[in-house]
Amino acid sequence: MKFRRHRHYEPPEINFIPLIDVLLVILIFLMVTTTYSRFSQIDIKLPVATTNKEENQTERPEPVFIAIAESGDLMVGNISVPKHNPQALANTLNQIIPEQNKGKTVVVINADANTSHQNVIKVMEVARDIGLTQLTFATQNK
Repeated sequence: MKFRRHRHYEPPEINFIPLIDVLLVILIFLMVTTTYSRFSQIDIKLPVATTNKEENQTERPEPVFIAIAESGDLMVGNISVPKHNPQALANTLNQIIPEQNKGKTVVVINADANTSHQNVIKVMEVARDIGLTQLTFATQNK
């Protein structure tokens, strides 16, 4: 009887081929999905500017509030404007806003949720025609 005397013992080995295959797939995936940032080739030092808080406050005029009711009635600030009269709205806005502030003045439109879309468009057109370019709409949270 032979009891394993001549049998050669082989130590266990780790098979690296599946590991290499998985790493290669991960490497290809990362290369394809990576976005590269482009850096400027020129070193630029931007100029430094200081601002005077008082100057900034004088440059920005007060906003003008235009309220549009469901019926189409208009209020510019506290002044009532006849509805369906774009010329009266333009005259009122021209009286309230000085000519030099027309490009800087923000017009806030407070339109009723149930008002006609056409009423809002008319106000926007009048504002554009007299030179008011900064329009925004007021909303409320639920």
